Order: sequence, then C-alpha cells, then structure tokens
Amino acid sequence: MTFEELYTSMLRQNFGKGDIPPEANPEQLACLLHPERYAPVIKTESCETCEYDRACEKSCIFDAIVEEQGEIKIDPARCVGCSVCVESCKLGKLTASRDILPALRAVREKKGPAYALIAPAFLGQFSDKVTPGKLRSAFAALGFDGMVEVALFADILTFKEAIEFDRNVNRVEDYQLTSCCCPVWIAMIRKIYSELMPHMPAAVSPMIACGRVVKKLHPDAVTVFIGPCVAKKSEAREPDIADAIDYVLTFEEVRDVFQAAEIDPALLPDRKREHSSRAGRIYARTGGVSEAVSKTVAQMRPGRALQVRPRQADGVPACRAMVEEIRAGRGDANFFEGMGCRGGCVGGPKAILTCAEGRARVDAYGDAAETKTPLENPFVPELLERLGFQDVESFLEESDLFQRDFGVKK
Repeated sequence: MTFEELYTSMLRQNFGKGDIPPEANPEQLACLLHPERYAPVIKTESCETCEYDRACEKSCIFDAIVEEQGEIKIDPARCVGCSVCVESCKLGKLTASRDILPALRAVREKKGPAYALIAPAFLGQFSDKVTPGKLRSAFAALGFDGMVEVALFADILTFKEAIEFDRNVNRVEDYQLTSCCCPVWIAMIRKIYSELMPHMPAAVSPMIACGRVVKKLHPDAVTVFIGPCVAKKSEAREPDIADAIDYVLTFEEVRDVFQAAEIDPALLPDRKREHSSRAGRIYARTGGVSEAVSKTVAQMRPGRALQVRPRQADGVPACRAMVEEIRAGRGDANFFEGMGCRGGCVGGPKAILTCAEGRARVDAYGDAAETKTPLENPFVPELLERLGFQDVESFLEESDLFQRDFGVKK
C-alpha cells in the first residue's frame, strides 16, 4: 500500500467509510497521525539507491536533507517546506506532510470555537462556482464555527509596513525588505543572509496575525489555516509564533476532505460577508505586497518626497539573485518583495488552480473589493479598536499580536 493509498483510506475511515488497513506501514501511519513530529516534507519510501545522484539533497538551500547509512533524512528543525526537493525527486518518494487527520479530530473534540483561516489565494480553488460565502457554509458543514479571510490581516500588516516605510526609509540609499508574507523568503534572509535583517520590519505574517487575534478574542479557539503553501506548516511551529495556529492544511487537503465527506461547496448557501480591501486580497500573487504598500504609502503621505520604488522576485533562484544584487549595492529599488514560489502564493505547491488561473482569480477578487487600501477599509480601525489600540503608536510599539522578535538590533 502506498502512502497516498493509506492517506485516502484513513480519510475515508474518518467519515465512517472504511477501516484502517491492517497492512499499513507503521512509519507512514505515524506521519499521518502525528505530523508535528516530522518535517513539512516527508519521505514515503526507502531511497537507499538513487539514480539521480541525490538531486533532492543538492536542491535544498537550507541543508535540511542529509544522508545517513545510505538513506536520506529530513531534519524537521531545518526544513522550511519550500518543496523544491519534492520537485527535484524524480522517483516521487518525497511529499508534503498531511495534517488533516489531527485537525479534523481537534475540530470534532473542540472545547471552544473552531475557525478556518483561509488564505487570500482561495478564490476558485474549489471550483469557479464556489463563492466565499459558499465556502463559509462548507466549513460549517465540517464542524467549523466560522471562516475568517486572512486578507483582512494582510490589510493590517500593509498598514503597519506602510507606516514603517514612511518612518524608516528617508534617503536614496535606504531600503526595506518586506517581512510579512512568505515564510521561505523570511527563512532565506534569516538563515543565509542574516546581515540584511536590520532592513526587515519585525512583522508577523497575516496568517500569524489572524491566528493571534482569533485566540485573543476566543482563547479556547482552534485555529486552522488553509492555503496553497507547505512552508506555512513549518512557520506555524516556529517557537516565537507557535501560539497562533494549531494546524495548517493545504488546498489539496481540504479538497480531499470535501470529497471524503461528500460535501459539494457549490451546492451550499451563500453566506456572504466582506471585510478585506483590494490591498489585502492581492497578497496572494507576486507584486501584490509591493502594490499594497506602495498605494497605501502614497495615499497616506501624498506629498512624500521619497515614494516606494518596489522590486519583486519569485522562486528561490530569483530571490537569491535579487539578494545578491542588494548585497552588491546594485539597483535603485527601496522596497524588496520576495516570494518563494514562482508567481507568488498562487503558484504554491499545493494550489489546485494553475498559477495563471490563480492570479486571474486573485486580481478579479481584488477588483471586486469595496475598498482599495486599509486606509479606506472600515473594518481595520474597528478591529484595532476592539483589540485595544487607541492610536498608531500603540499599534506599532505596544502589541505582541503583530510583531515578532527577530533578535536584531537596528
């Protein structure tokens, strides 16, 4: 029995449609029942022999794959989940871990409310007939008490990064690295190019901000983030931010759950709610963060002498090339956006749509927003006031909700 067959069988068994097969591989079973013990990328079969000269190991820029006694091992402490190794393994023996079984159990046995936190790249991933409101109903059918669009928290982080750009970038040679979106980009800077960390604001990602806010308002809540990214599984476990997200699922995992539970979101009621602006919604594609921050700074300070001059890179090789240019002092940008996947989050390894389709859906959803920036979005000040922030100073300096400690002196 393959890992995928075991996964499908156990998912069906979760909904009373079968039993755990007696021939299940114990190690594969442990990966499904206790994913927190493993890296976000797991090995599903023995690979003592490899005709491709350990391409997976050579592809990992984080040195998370090592060979021991003829077998490769993936170090959970070093694996970021970028999934480059999965693409490199021509034998198909590496795959993303699956958190769905313990997540479903937590939702079923919850002591408090359970919330599905949906990433900005979600529109169209489960069919073009599935609106945000229908998806909300689908999660309710699975036992969730609510669905929260993480795009609202991308709005809040856009506001934070725009203010920090306005305060800190005042000369031609100054620049800012965006820090609030892609965990692969952040890990690359922290682990490989740490000398650039002073240029990175200490902002959490929208995922972490969303989870922390939900848990502040509902301390017993179960928070389940859902998106196209495997690296978010690793981010959610980082010690300084592990208080926010209980489980990370991919779009593919959620699609599998809908199929196993025989839930068709397209047939469910449309429970429409809107809370995010265009700025937050377009975080899901390359250039989205830059555009959001640029337009917010321009709207916030129309007469500012030094406006945002952004540059983006997507995919690990392009991100590294951009960083090398920064280190060499080349280029005239002052705001650098890195995305670990080509195309941004819509090109994530567990997106269901193609990158081009996903980007088109993201842009259309952004265009449909009632507001364009967090400065126009009435839900941003409303939520910040509910959280106890009375002014910009308290928002920037006094909250642990939206900040993290990178341990860097500026």
